[in-house]
Amino acid sequence: MQPRTRAAALAVPAVAAVLLAAPAAAEPQPWWAAPSGGRSAIALEGVPGTVFEDKLSVVNPGTAPRTVELRATGAWITLAERRVRVPPRTRADVPLTVTVPTGAVPGGHPAAVTVTGEGRQLQVPVTVRVTGPTLAALSVEHVRVSGTGRGTVIHYALVNRGNTVLAPHLEIRAVGVFGQVLHRTPGGVPAELPPGRSLRLTEPWPGAPRLDRVRVSVTATAPGAAHSTASDTYTPLPWLLPGLGAAVAAAGAYWLVRRRRKAVRP
Repeated sequence: MQPRTRAAALAVPAVAAVLLAAPAAAEPQPWWAAPSGGRSAIALEGVPGTVFEDKLSVVNPGTAPRTVELRATGAWITLAERRVRVPPRTRADVPLTVTVPTGAVPGGHPAAVTVTGEGRQLQVPVTVRVTGPTLAALSVEHVRVSGTGRGTVIHYALVNRGNTVLAPHLEIRAVGVFGQVLHRTPGGVPAELPPGRSLRLTEPWPGAPRLDRVRVSVTATAPGAAHSTASDTYTPLPWLLPGLGAAVAAAGAYWLVRRRRKAVRP
């Protein structure tokens, strides 16, 4: 890993070509900032653990010195200077370092460097694309059903256990003693689920059966990922089925006793 850059901002006399490159306006801009080399953004690409070094240029085309503040969004960016004083008609190049963590997930990671001064603010985009194998893994967990009647609610968790952004699609099914009683696409599901993200979601079920034993299943799919299903058994009146079973058993026992009594009569 390369050592972190600690050099102070380097003031460079601005040549005529740099000054002429300033955006045309009725009044000259007091200052502007951009990546060095005339780029519109800082775009980097590498594997986890890579350390990038780059520069951000702050140009002062005016006749008075300007002071600006620099702030990076994202923990990967380290600025050599956070406060820069730029002399008149001068460009200051501020070194910066972007350190990609060893555990960074593949894909694009956007960030920015914000430059403010004299009531003006500019953002310089910084995009780091981490290369490496991707893993798409979507999981449905902790399915349960609460309430009865119109207050019935299906609870479940949706988890992205991979290292890439997923676009989940969900289906909820419920099958009772006499067949399917529910099949729908739930609401509130995000269009994208970032890596490592876990969401607890609920789906109202006001039409849930009141006298049935139901198996509720939630199935999640996403492009490139295997489907995942989790389920729970729902009995709105938990005493009903055991009570019916006991009643049937009692009736059967009573019928057998009466039959035996009739059989032993002379």
